[in-house]
Amino acid sequence: MADFIFLMHGDGAAETQPADWEAYITGLSKAGVMKGGSAIGAGVTARKSGAPAPVSASVVGYIRVTADDLTHARTMLAGNPVYEAGGTVEVRELPVTG
Repeated sequence: MADFIFLMHGDGAAETQPADWEAYITGLSKAGVMKGGSAIGAGVTARKSGAPAPVSASVVGYIRVTADDLTHARTMLAGNPVYEAGGTVEVRELPVTG
């Protein structure tokens, strides 16, 4: 199993509802694949020298899951409130380090 992160963008056609999130998170938890997640608030970018890239205002939250592979992780988007509202969800593998 590998770890993946879903980066939710705030570009959906409708606002997501707390009950939809509760149902989605409960489903991932019951399946044993939920590893954490949160909304993402305001922040800054930093760079030791030179101008840093701007903060990505479009990323509004993340969910971390375990899956067999990228294809399996994509199946877990069903029911995701951002995805279901037509919004963008990036699915990225988290490489094992160390």
